[in-house]
Amino acid sequence: MPGIDKLPIEETLEDSPQTRSLLGVFEEDAAAISNYINQLFQAMHRIYDAQNELSAATHLTSKLLKEYEKQRFPLGGDDEVMTSTLQQFAKVIDELSSCHAVLSTQLADAMMFPITQFKERDLKEILTLKEVFQIASNDHDAAITRYSRLSKRKENEKIKAEVTEDVYTSRKKQHQTMMHYFCALNTLQYKKKISLLEPLLGYMQAQISFFKMGSENLTEQLEEFLTNIGTSVQNVRREMDCEVENMQQTIEDLEVASDPLYLPDPDPTKFPAHRNLTRKAGYLNARNKTGLVSSSWERQFYFTQGGNLMSQARGDVAGGLVMDIDNCSVMAVDCEDRRYCFQITSFDGKKSSILQAESKKDYEEWICTINNISKQIYLSENPEEIAARVNQSALEAVTPSPSFQQRHESMRPAVQSRPPAARTSSTGSLGSDSTALSALSLDSLVAPDTPIQFDIISPVSEDLPGQAKSSGQSGRRTNPFGESGGSKPETEDSILHQLFIVRFLGSMEVKSDESPDVVYETMRQILAARAIHNVFRMTESHLLVTCDCLKLIDPQTQVTRLRFPLPNVVLYATHQENKRLFGFVLRTSGGRVESRQTSICYIFESNNEGEKICDSVGLAKQIAFHAELDLEEQSRLIAASSRSNQSSTEGQFVVLSSSQSEDSDLGEDGKKKRESEA
Repeated sequence: MPGIDKLPIEETLEDSPQTRSLLGVFEEDAAAISNYINQLFQAMHRIYDAQNELSAATHLTSKLLKEYEKQRFPLGGDDEVMTSTLQQFAKVIDELSSCHAVLSTQLADAMMFPITQFKERDLKEILTLKEVFQIASNDHDAAITRYSRLSKRKENEKIKAEVTEDVYTSRKKQHQTMMHYFCALNTLQYKKKISLLEPLLGYMQAQISFFKMGSENLTEQLEEFLTNIGTSVQNVRREMDCEVENMQQTIEDLEVASDPLYLPDPDPTKFPAHRNLTRKAGYLNARNKTGLVSSSWERQFYFTQGGNLMSQARGDVAGGLVMDIDNCSVMAVDCEDRRYCFQITSFDGKKSSILQAESKKDYEEWICTINNISKQIYLSENPEEIAARVNQSALEAVTPSPSFQQRHESMRPAVQSRPPAARTSSTGSLGSDSTALSALSLDSLVAPDTPIQFDIISPVSEDLPGQAKSSGQSGRRTNPFGESGGSKPETEDSILHQLFIVRFLGSMEVKSDESPDVVYETMRQILAARAIHNVFRMTESHLLVTCDCLKLIDPQTQVTRLRFPLPNVVLYATHQENKRLFGFVLRTSGGRVESRQTSICYIFESNNEGEKICDSVGLAKQIAFHAELDLEEQSRLIAASSRSNQSSTEGQFVVLSSSQSEDSDLGEDGKKKRESEA
């Protein structure tokens, strides 16, 4: 016989929509079996009733034939031939009556008993387990809802303990009920065949036994067929017994192994988060806006499929696309006083989703998984191995190594056939050409004992070290209506205005600003520090590039968070592999040592626009450079013109003085003569 379809008992704890959908198929099958068995039971019961009626009628006929001789007929009552003939018929019919009685007994035992047991015991057990499972599932959903509403700020330990215990009890009850329900449905697939074949086999065997009593001429083919059916039934029964034993053992093992997983937030020391995943599935609470300030949370099953984030509600056959998470960004957020919330922003920044995980372990695994997928690691042959290698490289990034080149061999490929003084559109420097990579060490690039700053400190509350703060430049709110308000904006005369969406990753002091490798090393150390210290939060800002400066503007309040004068930006570069990462080095006049200039490297993440931002900064510096040259040329021309005018004025003064002296010597006649000649 073909294989038996089974429900996966191992997936009962996860309770995914796929499992629920498969459960719905089995429930529909059970309902169809119940309907069909009821009709078949009625038909077989009519056969049994008819056989009982036939047996009783046959026995009554035999009895009446035997009583023929006792009848007193007015005419021909003494017919002995008729009496003996009827007695013979009575004897034959009596034997037939006995055969029918045996057939009725065999039908009751072999046909009616199995189908009655299946109808009254097995099918009713399925219905009872279904009701119990539905109640347990509703209790678990209610407990999870109460647990999700726990506040992380004002927690009542007693209420938290009660809610946690409620979640534990309801989840354990649902898991155990679901496992037994699955076991019963799996067993039903075997009993379905037995309940159909066993009654028919009993009916046919009873009929054969009935006919054998009167005839020995039974075909061997039918006997062989019935023998084979009987053998198959026995094999199915043995297989069912073995499968039931295995399922019972699996239930016992899963009950022991799954006991710690009933807690909604297990101990992270016993169940650490896996950071090398490229696939993840589980229930999350999704935030849906219902108004300007109101929102609702909906619990759905989310899973990753390649580079897509999918969601699926209970009862749905398949999942729907939520967001394309290739080159996306993910960060932890605080949302409506809920724990374990994180935000996913799409590649172009036009779509974002705020989700809440059930536990800290799921929270960290979801963020790490989406980060791995955004780097397109899943497209490789061994994605988890590559993710582990990348994470291991990040962990080793804080360990000093003999040379800068050895640490970078595993992070990025060497640049081939590239002139030392060449500059692409994504890198720029005002210093001298970089020396060979092998000659640079860690101490010559990054200042030791320098802390990494992960948050933006607004100049409104604290001045940037070493950066001059002019009046009206820091903390200025940009007027969205374009009105100056009596003051002229500092970028009003700038030719270039380009705006980019960026997220601040961190900044640190560096010792060199003459090579793009400084930016690469700073990127590596900041990303490694974020991975080690589980820093997922990033501040999103608008980066405004002008011919005068670079500005970080708050997208909500339009307040300038930081201002970087363009002449002080001496180096800028984008990552060679991940084009979303870019950074620049700012040379300032102060720092830990006030007597020297310091250089600070700022690292940002963009929506795959790192090269465009670097090109924009390079264009701004070119425009500023040409503007400075034009200004110098204008100043030189003005100076030359002023000197020429001064010499011409002096010459006219000398000629005029000599003419006046000659006129005084000539007298009146001489003056008139000169005037006439003129």
